[in-house]
Amino acid sequence: MKKDMNEILKFDTFNFNSFNITYNDNTITIEYNYEIVGLESFKHIIEVPFTITNINKDYVEKLVFNIGLLELVNYWKSTISKNVNIKCGTINDEQIKFFKKVYFYGLGEFFYRNGITNDIDTFMNINSSGKIYDTNIDYSGVGNLICIGGGKDSCVSLELLRNEENNSCFSINPKQVHIDCVNTSGINEFYGVKRIIDKKLIDLNNEGYLNGHVPFSAMVSFVSYLVAYLNNKKNIILSNESSANQVNVLGTKINHQYSKSYEYELDFQNYSKKYLGTGINYFSLLRSLCEYQIGMLFSKYCDKYFKVFKSCNLGSKETPWIWCCKCAKCLFVFSLLSPYLYKDQLVDIFGTDMFEDKDLLQLFKELLGKENVKPFDCVGTFEEINYSITKTIKNYSLELPYLLQYYKDNYYDESILNMDLEHSYNSEHSLDEYYENIIKEVI
Repeated sequence: MKKDMNEILKFDTFNFNSFNITYNDNTITIEYNYEIVGLESFKHIIEVPFTITNINKDYVEKLVFNIGLLELVNYWKSTISKNVNIKCGTINDEQIKFFKKVYFYGLGEFFYRNGITNDIDTFMNINSSGKIYDTNIDYSGVGNLICIGGGKDSCVSLELLRNEENNSCFSINPKQVHIDCVNTSGINEFYGVKRIIDKKLIDLNNEGYLNGHVPFSAMVSFVSYLVAYLNNKKNIILSNESSANQVNVLGTKINHQYSKSYEYELDFQNYSKKYLGTGINYFSLLRSLCEYQIGMLFSKYCDKYFKVFKSCNLGSKETPWIWCCKCAKCLFVFSLLSPYLYKDQLVDIFGTDMFEDKDLLQLFKELLGKENVKPFDCVGTFEEINYSITKTIKNYSLELPYLLQYYKDNYYDESILNMDLEHSYNSEHSLDEYYENIIKEVI
């Protein structure tokens, strides 16, 4: 049960007090110290592996400080304190503007679900004091650091890049699914980062303080920059698609996937060039593609991953990671792959025919755009789901299962296939000619 908002808002000051870095044999351990003044203090820990021997510790300190500026929202959101004091470093007005934008739009779903109305200019006041982190270095990394989520998107990237030289992979708090996907690809360098949230934050959540979705992918971008530097990598490669740009609540900028959007990708590129400054490249390999195309490529070229990939968030809490087959993400992936894999292969992957589940009708309609709010999960656009379902119905010659029959009776319009999503191409991307050619060759 949530606490009264007035009781929450009385804690109006949040401090980022300090951070410490400890170097071990092949790992650095970072401890961040945050504080909601008058309520609780927190220790947030990250452990990052390294392989280079000539580490510039002053430069690492700058990267670690910047990671801490992003990580603080995990604790700040408990009380949405009006005043945020950065006591362990100074940032300028441009940096403040960058982080406020990431916080505000990255927490859009959190604000919406908690009924919080505010604006980007006044929701937070940031003050900073202390050291200015301005160390720059000469750097020339090699190869790719591929970010692995365990789902179909990163598997497609793994397959497209598997023959490149000097590939490495990276995950935060890796599970067996991440390791299995990397092993299946044949890439043999994998860097797992350990990230430990202070248990006292969980206690506050249980007491009724505010909780909700945070911009996790933005945190990944900052941490991956440190991983790339510590392991001599030139490119940080993500697998975010054009569909991540679509909002969840029509008429707003509320987007569950904001920090996977192209807008955030460009903002981080500009920020990293100016304030992190090694020349490490950060981009999504799949940005020119929509989710439908990624599902198509996965179905055609990634059959060796069928038994290992997972992307259900609810199922990720189980050991081993499973498809729960009850959530929007499971139904989305099932629907997206259905034009190519329905029925036997999909049932084999998921363990059930989700199109037969009548309890999923409401989620199904939300994914199709027949309700006002798109499910708050990493799912594709309304057009892609309608396209996928229409194509599946057209291709399937047997008696239709419940959800497909419902769609045919209420929404079916074969003209949607004139969109030809198989061959669409989004020109808003950050790919150079070399990586763009990799994508164009497969579509």
